[in-house]
Amino acid sequence: MAHLTCVGASRDELAALLADYRAAGIENILALRGDAPEGLDRFEAVAGGFSYATDLIAFLREQGDFSIACATYPEGHPESAGGVADDIRYLKLKQDNGADAAVTQYFFDNDAFFRFRDACRAAGITLPIIPGIMPIGNYDQIVRFSSMCGASIPAWLHEQMQPIRDDLEAVKALGIELAAKQCRELLQAGVPGLHFYTLNKSEATIAIRNQLTDLL
Repeated sequence: MAHLTCVGASRDELAALLADYRAAGIENILALRGDAPEGLDRFEAVAGGFSYATDLIAFLREQGDFSIACATYPEGHPESAGGVADDIRYLKLKQDNGADAAVTQYFFDNDAFFRFRDACRAAGITLPIIPGIMPIGNYDQIVRFSSMCGASIPAWLHEQMQPIRDDLEAVKALGIELAAKQCRELLQAGVPGLHFYTLNKSEATIAIRNQLTDLL
């Protein structure tokens, strides 16, 4: 799945890229606003470009028969003043503009995801919402990531990880165990799939998948 952002590209440049995608047989696109370029405090669109993923999705829908996924934040986007309510409103707009499915930011509290999913359904959002999973392989790294992206770390997870934080193998093993348990609960609750944030390391995802074969 191609990942397409609003960063540094105008409408014309995006249209040319989409033509290349079509020619290459690429059908699936994850449409994102993207992060602010390095050195900037906030995101700024280039001349002729897009400021929001909602607008990029509408543009993609006009450009051809692509399958479009979008991002959503079950605990609220870190830049949003309105928290989860804003994310629900924006996800509805993304759906209305042509998104076919949504992938969430990673989370560790399944109850937060279930509350978000139920609130989305009540707001008229019908597209599949695919939970994002981050197996912990480095505790300190996850703490940094989570502080930037708005993902909360439950107290029980801190309590289990902090005593072993300097033992990377122990952290990885516990991370796999906890993520497999999280995935099992999500699958048993009927989620349409799982999206793993691998950080270019597949071992944990493979190990988790192997623990879930009875549900797949």
